[in-house]
Amino acid sequence: MSNAPTLTVGHDELAVLKLLALDGALAGEMKASCSELAEQLDASTQTASRRLQRLEDAGYLARETVTDGQWLSVTEEGEQALRAEYEDYRRIFEGATRVELVGTITGGMGEGKHYISLPGYMAQFRERLAYEPFEGTLNVELTDASIRRRSAMEALEPVHIDGWEDEDRTYGPAVCYPATIEAVDGERYEGAHVIAPERTHHDEDQLELIASDRLRDELGLDDDDTVTVTVEDR
Repeated sequence: MSNAPTLTVGHDELAVLKLLALDGALAGEMKASCSELAEQLDASTQTASRRLQRLEDAGYLARETVTDGQWLSVTEEGEQALRAEYEDYRRIFEGATRVELVGTITGGMGEGKHYISLPGYMAQFRERLAYEPFEGTLNVELTDASIRRRSAMEALEPVHIDGWEDEDRTYGPAVCYPATIEAVDGERYEGAHVIAPERTHHDEDQLELIASDRLRDELGLDDDDTVTVTVEDR
C-alpha cells in the first residue's frame, strides 16, 4: 500500500479540461491554438497557455505543438479527473451513495498479506473498521465497464487509514470503503472493505478487499469466478 505523490490541478484547469473534452479531445486528438482557447474562456492567451501547461504537467493532457497551433488529447488520468467531477455532480443531484463493480477473482502477489499484517495498519483496522482483517486480500480484476465506473468511488466517504513509519521505512496512507460481495450463486458477504492507497490511480483494473474472514472460503470462490462488489458510504 505504498503511496505515490500526484500533482493536483484547480477548478480553472478542470474547466479547461472539460471544454477540451466537449470539443473532442477525449475521443481523440483535436487541433487548437491558445488564442482560440482564450476566446472560449474569455481570458488572455497567457492564461490559456498557463492552464494548458498545468494540465500537461499533471498528466491530464497530452500536447504536440505544431507551426499553426497544437494537437491536444485528454489522457486516461484526465478522463479519471473528469469522471470524478461527474460523480460529484451525480451525488449532488441524484444522491448516489453506492457503486456496483463487476470483476473476476484473480491470484495476488502476496503483498496484501504482508501489508495487512503490519502493526501500524492492523491497529488502525481494529479501531476504525471494528475488526481485525484476515491477513490477505481478495483480488478482483475489474471488467472494462467497471474500470471506468471505479472513479465513482471518489464521491463516496471512505474510512481513512493514516500513514506511519518504523525504523526501516515509511508506509503510505490508505482508504477503505465499506463493501458487500456477491457471488454468481447469490451468496453474499457483508462487512468487507475495498482498500486502496490514498491519492493514487495505480492498478485501476484491480480491486483489493479485506474482511475479518478469508473471503474465498466464505463465498466458495476460485480464480476466474465472477463477483459483484457493491461499494457504499460508511
